[in-house]
Amino acid sequence: MGSSSRAALFCFLAVASSLLHPARSDGEDNQLLKGINSYRASLKVPALTENSNADCLAEQLAKKFKGQECTNTTGANTVPGTEPQFPDYPQFLDRCHLNASVTEDGQVMPACVPGLVADVVLTNYTKSQYNRFLNDTKYSGVGIANEGDWVVVVLSTSTDSGDYSPAPPGSNWAPSVQPFSWMIVSLVGFVVLLMK
Repeated sequence: MGSSSRAALFCFLAVASSLLHPARSDGEDNQLLKGINSYRASLKVPALTENSNADCLAEQLAKKFKGQECTNTTGANTVPGTEPQFPDYPQFLDRCHLNASVTEDGQVMPACVPGLVADVVLTNYTKSQYNRFLNDTKYSGVGIANEGDWVVVVLSTSTDSGDYSPAPPGSNWAPSVQPFSWMIVSLVGFVVLLMK
């Protein structure tokens, strides 16, 4: 294998690795999950486990909230029933390979905290209207993401209508997977050509 082939292979591996494992700062997310689970433990409620599909949805929603100002009509301070609707929700589900039927029993909880101060973020969940969901044993999984001053917690259940299980192949998300698959195939083909 020549030096140009080795360089191409190294480049391919670096690109593939970054595509398969997108960089994400989740230290704050892990800290929040530990805080939420400590809160639940104090109530004798089982700990939440990470749910990668709920995490994906939380990430999509957090990106949507990024840049919005914190007000008393957003996040945990919202008067129940006045939380902004998510018109792009079907697209978010599509990007996460989910059908709406597996998210019906889940719970989406956005909160806005300037600077995402850890103690204040936790308080926004444990001492607000959201604590009734955190106190509920029906929720077993969680996805957490943050963007800007926003953090989104998505709770999942262990039921079919709330477990955030991926949609079966051939369902509504198949077209969005194809461009990614073609990109990987193209990269593999490029490396093979360089190695000849």
